[in-house]
Amino acid sequence: MAQPRRRRSRSEREFSAGGVVVREGPDGPECVVIVPSRRAANGSRVLALPKGHPDGDETPEQAALREVREETGVHAHVIDRLGDVRYWYQRDGRRIVKVVAFFLLGHEQGDPETHVDHEIDTARWMGLEQAAQELTHAGEREMAALALSRLASGR
Repeated sequence: MAQPRRRRSRSEREFSAGGVVVREGPDGPECVVIVPSRRAANGSRVLALPKGHPDGDETPEQAALREVREETGVHAHVIDRLGDVRYWYQRDGRRIVKVVAFFLLGHEQGDPETHVDHEIDTARWMGLEQAAQELTHAGEREMAALALSRLASGR
């Protein structure tokens, strides 16, 4: 007797946009990093880049700039698109496929250390090279490294 076929549940898709905000610091290029209030699934603290979902008909660039402003208090401008980070996770038994578009952003004004956001425990400047080593997620470490490379090459 043939076994009934299992239905493959379709993955849900989710999109966010974020940024690597850079400025020249005393020891070289720096970027803004955040520690969200929400912890990782294993309970550990997360060191991340600011990012979030677009509101309404925002473009990815507009969403990245707004999320950076909301999560860090920093105003920035778009320099270039860095690339996409793709991953999946489980939520309520459903598989979510996520794409995050990241942009290289230039600092205009604002200090993340004085910003307060209920979703963010800490926002601060960190050396870009250090961020490329210490951000929690590999895809975000890759975006920081790519930003460092672009700045070094003058692109």
